[in-house]
Amino acid sequence: MARYVGPKTKISRKFGECIYGEDKYFDRRRYPSGQHGNSRRRVKRSEYFIQLSEKQKAKYTYGILENQFKKLFFEVSRKKGITGELLLQECESRLDNIVFRLNFAPSRSSARQIVSHRHIMVNDHIVNIPSFKLKVGDRISVKNKSKKHPVILNTINDKTRSVMDWLVSNEKEMFGIFRIMPKRKEIPENIKEQLIVEFYSK
Repeated sequence: MARYVGPKTKISRKFGECIYGEDKYFDRRRYPSGQHGNSRRRVKRSEYFIQLSEKQKAKYTYGILENQFKKLFFEVSRKKGITGELLLQECESRLDNIVFRLNFAPSRSSARQIVSHRHIMVNDHIVNIPSFKLKVGDRISVKNKSKKHPVILNTINDKTRSVMDWLVSNEKEMFGIFRIMPKRKEIPENIKEQLIVEFYSK
């Protein structure tokens, strides 16, 4: 399945929450789209449907393709630890997500574009792969020639967003360090990862 490039508000309405960040259109209609809108009769959701929805929500949130997400799950399922927490840690360790968390981009989709266009360096080497997995201690910086990029500058100057405690950020020099691996309570995404584990464990 190709990456979704349609209206983001439609996806947010599907899950009943704004998974892509602030969205003024979502606030107008928080219910799923369709002919009958919010008047449709409530039906009991099956266990499978609930688990599938949670998996889809995580996939859309981090912008990961279906096969990539499935592969990621089975990779972490072979490691020691809590599978659900390890899965979210892997998602948070992606370069596009870290660029977003460091406030170099207003959204993850924008972060993917910035990385793909070779504006970001990891340990002083240009990396243009959004899914690149970062390790603790890695240094993420904006390339010198890209420090006047309007999207990056505008996002850094937006003081309404704060940087996660598990990252070190230097806005003036436009670099950050992946300080420690985040614990589950330090990941703000509203994802019930245990439901995803149950979905793939069937």
